[in-house]
Amino acid sequence: MTATPVIKRNGGQVLMQQLRIHGTKRVFLVPGESYLPCIDALNEHVGVIEPIVCRQESGAAYMAEAYGKLMGEPGVCFVTRGPGATNASIGVHTAFQDSTPMILFIGQVGNDFVEREAFQEIDYRRMFGQMTKWVAQIDRTERIPEYIARAYSVATSGRPGPVVLALPEDTLWGKQRWPMLHAISLSRLIRAGTIWMRLRRF
Repeated sequence: MTATPVIKRNGGQVLMQQLRIHGTKRVFLVPGESYLPCIDALNEHVGVIEPIVCRQESGAAYMAEAYGKLMGEPGVCFVTRGPGATNASIGVHTAFQDSTPMILFIGQVGNDFVEREAFQEIDYRRMFGQMTKWVAQIDRTERIPEYIARAYSVATSGRPGPVVLALPEDTLWGKQRWPMLHAISLSRLIRAGTIWMRLRRF
């Protein structure tokens, strides 16, 4: 039996790999330095995940909301912290009121700068708490797959709606040993998906 190659990957690479595993075909974004590892990682998924680059965050959020509404799967949006997040909030509010599955990723200051009002920091749990199904911040690189799986589940289960995940810089730049995507067999993915669907019934 051939062992699955395992290499060190940063948080941005792990996150994009998880989006691909969950079937994401498009992401809507306004590029920003607060989540550069995610932008760089898109180069590993050319032809599979299509980046739709927008001029302003509210437009990106509206596009993601419309995509989720039309396709019945989470519209995925990336914006930078502070003003980028506030601009995107109108699309999140629309998704909440229209019960549209959507996942908004927001760049965030590193954990070593939290609560110092540095680099346009905002507490996204307080900001988006009343207009989302779930808001969280991924503080550890190794927990990225867990948060992404839950985000997809929450956004699409019951009454669909938006989920917001904040991405601290140290989480995205941190590295973890992780299997290469092309080495994961299709049968394992199908088996994992079948188990997941069975668990969702309970």
